[in-house]
Amino acid sequence: MSERLAAQVGPPAMEPLTRLHPSSLAALPAEVARPLYRRAELRPGIVHLGIGSFARAFLCVANEAAIHAGGDPRFGVVGVSLRSPAVRDALAPQEGLFTVARRDADEQGRPRQRLQVIGNLMQVLVAPEDPAAVVEAIASRDTRIVSLTITEKGYTLDPASGRLLEEHPDVAHDLMQDPEDLSRAPALRTALGFLAHGLGVRRARGLPPVTLLSLDNLPHNGRTLQNLLVAFARRIGPPLADWIEAHCTFPNSVVDRIVPATTQADRRLVAEPLHLADAWPVPTEPYIDWAVEDHFAAGRPDWHLAGVRLVDDATPWERLKLRVVNGSHSAVAYLGAMAGWATVDQAIAQPELRGLVRTMQLEEVAPTLLPLPNLDFTGYVDGLVARLANPALAHRTQQIAMDGSQKLPQRLLATIGERLATGAPIARLALAMAAWMHYLRGIDEWGRPYAIEDPLADALATARAVAEREPTLHDRVAAFSHFTPVFGELAGHATLVDAMTKALGSLQSVGVRMTAARWAQPH
Repeated sequence: MSERLAAQVGPPAMEPLTRLHPSSLAALPAEVARPLYRRAELRPGIVHLGIGSFARAFLCVANEAAIHAGGDPRFGVVGVSLRSPAVRDALAPQEGLFTVARRDADEQGRPRQRLQVIGNLMQVLVAPEDPAAVVEAIASRDTRIVSLTITEKGYTLDPASGRLLEEHPDVAHDLMQDPEDLSRAPALRTALGFLAHGLGVRRARGLPPVTLLSLDNLPHNGRTLQNLLVAFARRIGPPLADWIEAHCTFPNSVVDRIVPATTQADRRLVAEPLHLADAWPVPTEPYIDWAVEDHFAAGRPDWHLAGVRLVDDATPWERLKLRVVNGSHSAVAYLGAMAGWATVDQAIAQPELRGLVRTMQLEEVAPTLLPLPNLDFTGYVDGLVARLANPALAHRTQQIAMDGSQKLPQRLLATIGERLATGAPIARLALAMAAWMHYLRGIDEWGRPYAIEDPLADALATARAVAEREPTLHDRVAAFSHFTPVFGELAGHATLVDAMTKALGSLQSVGVRMTAARWAQPH
């Protein structure tokens, strides 16, 4: 959280505040939105794997709006933490209640927030503590949707090819388990393992199929999840794989909302107007958008009442999100982190970086997008820049820079591949890739070190060390570009190597600010 926001709160109170709880809802200040339905009427229709801040700021918010508008209350959410008990420990004393803080700035640029207490999260399970409970939740007769926000790396796939990493130790371990034997569930380690076990139990009990709904930033995320899960299931039981393929549905889904990590300052900023302590509130922006293919095996919440786009094909929205929003986010993150701009709003406030993002999107990304009726693309890009400039979010560039090996193939390299196939320029896109390579050295322009947080961090460090032995910068870039888990079919592509070499040379010689200024201009 920014110092400007934190300063408005002052030091923490000497006496601890009472915790947020259903018994305290009626006493909330009038300006705080809260559940207007009877929580006792909720039924657990959705099991969500990866119940972190994003899922709560998105899925639970859309659910809440739908229920408030008169939608079906039989789609309450059972959350699953696949690793840590932290969310469960924070929210259990609050009986699942949490606060969403929508933050932006007023006309004078002063940060402001609007609070809403969300009520449709019914329970949080912790997979390592009780895997059988997670399997049982997926297999429950009440469950009709199993959704996921597990980040790109949670799918245990090769990011360049999209294939299941069967050699991954956790995948290999889970493949040894019997998906129809609930008693062996405590050994499970992966999301795919839990899904296979839960669906195996459903099938064995003769229960109806469910919808598997990915909300992660993957190309064709529903189809990708289907391919991975069916491949996983086929390795341990072809009848289960056939049942999943024939009966379950996997709609593609595109979600768009900026959700920074929650800090202690965020907790104080929420506690003061709430007059209660929320152990894990969720800061986010006012903007929210969701396009989901309307292909559900067992019904769905009335999300259309919450403004969700129910579409036949989410592909155009997916390209817009991955290439424009996520691609810009990654470019800003790597360049900003290297320049010492700690948050996205600080980075995009620099005219050079703001100009680079606009030029990259309007000249290089726009031609690769699919038609969307009535979309003013220039206005969309300007709106995105305004979102990134939101001073109330303080979204850390280092947070966005995590897991680049899993993100860049779909955010940047897919666009680059299309441009190269038509002989179109890629200068700004290649600069974003060069910024990632520059970032991997682990020290910014001011000499401050940082850790590289990436599931392939060791392999990337080795690839970078090998590349550094080459005599010229061009040779070093060429060698690094042969890291196929990221570059895939573009490994060693001469045009990409040339463009990245030029960009990296500029970053190393004159720095981020001057390089961004140069690349923002037409080449």
